[in-house]
Amino acid sequence: MESQTKQRGYFVEFLRKSYLEPLGLKVPFRQNLLGFLDFSIWILWIHLSFGLSIEVQVLLLCQNKHSRDFYVIMEKQSSFRSPTMEKQQSFRGGVMEKQKSFRGLMEKQKSFRIAMERQISFGGERKRSKDSPGKRGDSPLHLAARAGNMGKVKEIFQKFENINNGIKDLLSNKNQEGETPLYVAAENGHASIVGEFLKHSDVDTASIAANNGFDPFHVAVKQGHIDVLKELLRFFPNLVMTTDSTNSTALHTAAAQGHIDVVNLLLDTDSNLAKIAKNNGKTVLHTAARMGHLEAVKSLLNKDPNIGSWTDRKGQTALHMAVKGQNVEIVRELIKPDPSVLGLEDNKGNTALHIAIKKGRTQIVQCLLTAEGIDVNATNSAGETPLDIAEKLETPEIAAILREVGAIHSKDHGKPHSAAKQLKQTVSDIKHDVQSQLQQSRQTGFRVRKIAKKVKKLHIEGLNNAINSATVVAVLIATVAFAAIFTVPGQYVEEKEEGASLGQAHIAKSAAFIIFFLFDSFALFISLAVVVVQTSVVVIEQKAKKQLMFVINKLMWSACLFISISFISLTYIVVGSQERWLAIYATVIGGTIMLTTIGSMCYCVIRHRLEDKRMRNIRKNSTLSRSFSMSMASDPEMYSERYKRMYAV
Repeated sequence: MESQTKQRGYFVEFLRKSYLEPLGLKVPFRQNLLGFLDFSIWILWIHLSFGLSIEVQVLLLCQNKHSRDFYVIMEKQSSFRSPTMEKQQSFRGGVMEKQKSFRGLMEKQKSFRIAMERQISFGGERKRSKDSPGKRGDSPLHLAARAGNMGKVKEIFQKFENINNGIKDLLSNKNQEGETPLYVAAENGHASIVGEFLKHSDVDTASIAANNGFDPFHVAVKQGHIDVLKELLRFFPNLVMTTDSTNSTALHTAAAQGHIDVVNLLLDTDSNLAKIAKNNGKTVLHTAARMGHLEAVKSLLNKDPNIGSWTDRKGQTALHMAVKGQNVEIVRELIKPDPSVLGLEDNKGNTALHIAIKKGRTQIVQCLLTAEGIDVNATNSAGETPLDIAEKLETPEIAAILREVGAIHSKDHGKPHSAAKQLKQTVSDIKHDVQSQLQQSRQTGFRVRKIAKKVKKLHIEGLNNAINSATVVAVLIATVAFAAIFTVPGQYVEEKEEGASLGQAHIAKSAAFIIFFLFDSFALFISLAVVVVQTSVVVIEQKAKKQLMFVINKLMWSACLFISISFISLTYIVVGSQERWLAIYATVIGGTIMLTTIGSMCYCVIRHRLEDKRMRNIRKNSTLSRSFSMSMASDPEMYSERYKRMYAV
């Protein structure tokens, strides 16, 4: 990528220094590199090929968009028009004949340019038509209002001014989102368009709400368009008192958004707005304090300092709301008009100090403790002092601050608590402990289930590997058993003899060969049976897969035992009667190894079966499945019995 960039830079420098600068063209190629390349290549190619003048070159190359944009930049330079044209005079003498021959080409280029302009115009119209009813279902008046196009608005009004209620119907028309043209203009802050609409509207039209519940006045407040609000209030001052379904006024919206200019405008229009509460009892001061808008809080308190003591349905004041946030200055402003607000309690008996400690607001706690008249040992309905809450929530920094100002626990309080408060405190402590234990139990159960899921996955993978390995071993045993019958020692009968047939083994009548033949056949057909089962049966359930593995393993044990007997019996023929001790040695070694291995595996299988039976009895005797599952999660011995690292099937 770097090499390509360097090559492009060298090419640009070559064109600029070798060709364009001698013509007097000062090219701002750093501003429009793509246009510069197109522009330079076109000039170079046309000039060298046909010797056309700079005017013809420009006309031809401007069919390209990047070159056309670049030409606009170059045309602003004086060096492009005068010095360049003068230097071009030297080229004209030799190329006049070529220019005449290209007049036809000029006419074609002119028609091509017209076609291109029409195409661009068509593309623009098509783009505009895509916007017109569009996804929102906007009418032409909606589009004009959204774009702030006053000329288009007046043009539409002129078409409907002679129709009875025509303009009013246009202004009442909604798009798919329930927005009127007035709503669209107010939302986008086009005050002049709003004023024009209001000349033809009544208060009902101006109050039409969209699907989101906002009317033009409220949406202008939300967006903070002060000029639009002034226009609306100039025509219909009563809009300031409109409310939504939650009884929220426009002042609530302005305070929530922090638009201080809008807040001041609405308060100047009607100061009683500050006293209107929503359905939940919260005033505008509650909203501004909770959202942390200091200037809005100051403006509201300047209009009516008494609203600081107003409470909502939870019994909380604006100070209760402010301490939930992190703006210390708002807390100070709320305390200034009436410090007694510090002692006001909500429905649960919590003061602002209790709430601040519960939220962990250290700076606000310090601010409250510096105020005069603060009771650092006030108790709530649960009998908790601020220090009790700080220690219960494990906030040592706040607890240390409280101790420095003399805070104490409720049990050390001089005033004896009533029996009801003590009982409530006890219930609260028990509830807290139970919730903590339940949370720990849920976390432990989640971890146990996660571990069990991983162990189960490993268990299934182990079963699958064992089954696949059994298939491979079965194929190997079948191959060995099949080949062994055709490679017996002593060769075969090649000539017809009495008492023997052609192809018969010379040792066919010996007892050792008969034993070899029988057990080799058993090993062959048992292995083939395992292969048939493995290639025919598909098992999904884990329990069924274990049962299948149990059967296959026992068959494979038998096949291994039979192929071992076949080998030992064949050794008695191979070594002969003179070296019979070698065959006996092979019998002892092979028998010891095979019997010990199979015996150990049988012991493991029997032990696993007994343990599994014991687990089933425990589950059967358990009366509550939930208590059993909890004991399983908490008893590591039982858990380890259920999922062994290794067991025999």
